[in-house]
Amino acid sequence: MVQSIGFDSFKYTRLQKDAILKRMQGYKRFYLECGGKLCYDLHASRVLPGYKATAKVNLIRSLNKCDIIYCINARDLESKKLLPDFRLSYEQQILKDLADIKSFGLKANKVVITRYSGELHALHCKRILEKKGINVYIHKEMHGYPHNPIKSLQLLRSQPYIPVKARLIVMTGAAGGSGKMAVALSQLYHEYRKGLEAGFAKYETFPIWNLPIAHPINLAYEAATADLHDSLSIDKFHLRKYGIKSVNYNRDIQNFAVLKKLIELISGKIGYNSPTDMGINMAKESIVDEAICISASREEVLRRYIRSIQDYSNGRGSPSTIKRIEEIMHKANISPVLVKNLTRVHFPNVKN
Repeated sequence: MVQSIGFDSFKYTRLQKDAILKRMQGYKRFYLECGGKLCYDLHASRVLPGYKATAKVNLIRSLNKCDIIYCINARDLESKKLLPDFRLSYEQQILKDLADIKSFGLKANKVVITRYSGELHALHCKRILEKKGINVYIHKEMHGYPHNPIKSLQLLRSQPYIPVKARLIVMTGAAGGSGKMAVALSQLYHEYRKGLEAGFAKYETFPIWNLPIAHPINLAYEAATADLHDSLSIDKFHLRKYGIKSVNYNRDIQNFAVLKKLIELISGKIGYNSPTDMGINMAKESIVDEAICISASREEVLRRYIRSIQDYSNGRGSPSTIKRIEEIMHKANISPVLVKNLTRVHFPNVKN
């Protein structure tokens, strides 16, 4: 059965690439934080039918030479966190990601273990990766980051510099909360101390900033991050500066004022005006049939709900995640009662 198309992946790649190249202008080195999965973004391919799961990595490949810094959260390693897309443990996902990146002809030989405070599993992972010829660096836990800009600057300075050569540095990781932003800011600090003008931006797919906050596509993102208790908010900084409503992560909005101050302290220049400005996201412009994407997104919310119940019954999830998705379903006018009538025919990817 041919899937209906709601998203033009080729148009998206062209628009997103042009936007990234424009943002890089004027910088000798540029750090690009990639949200979501770099190689196989299955969530995007489900909620935006027509989106190619490998769109992101293929776009990065087309940007000529780049260095990749892969970030790992020491706490998630220690907790043996389970990641949903491929049903892999955190450590298994790391090994898969690094192998996938290599299979696309890119080099991922620089890994940073972040938020380290003596976790033994982190040291075990470090030894495994070093045996594979991968350079592994340790960034220690930064107490007080990012809430105190002056102290945060001192903490960023204390972290080791990751040697890079390319103009474009792609920041990625196994999952959300891997510490990509903190590593990028530490790198920016060291670059400017060396007299090298460096820039930073976030390659975003979700949330789609110029769709309504309660749009099913954005609600599907909230369901996907229910275990992190992420929520979406109107970017008050963007609204104040431009008079335009835009949607962003609650954490990015909460931390923006101090992050802006940090970037200004590092670079000596006035930084971005809003969290939305910091991102690069041309997804809305590439939607060709919104109704198809809405239907797929509602299905994804239900899929995540079923998964959360399965995880809890298997001892891996939590009641708070289930409750969070039920709240999202209420926003999307989806009744949990409907789940009882669903079959695996309707949701063949429940176990993927």
